[in-house]
Amino acid sequence: MKHRHNERTFKDPVCGMEVSRMTAAEECVYQGKTYYFCAGTCREAFAADPEKYLRHHRQHGMKQK
Repeated sequence: MKHRHNERTFKDPVCGMEVSRMTAAEECVYQGKTYYFCAGTCREAFAADPEKYLRHHRQHGMKQK
């Protein structure tokens, strides 16, 4: 996959592949933010359970479940 030098890339939240708006096969808006995907299967997995694929910042002193 070729990228233009000035083209911003995004990490597919499911598989971690770097894609750009031009090279992304799919996209999905979740909570007002657009996520880009390398393939429809990654978008489908994300759409089924977005919170599974999003990293949340831990607050100092808080334990994760």
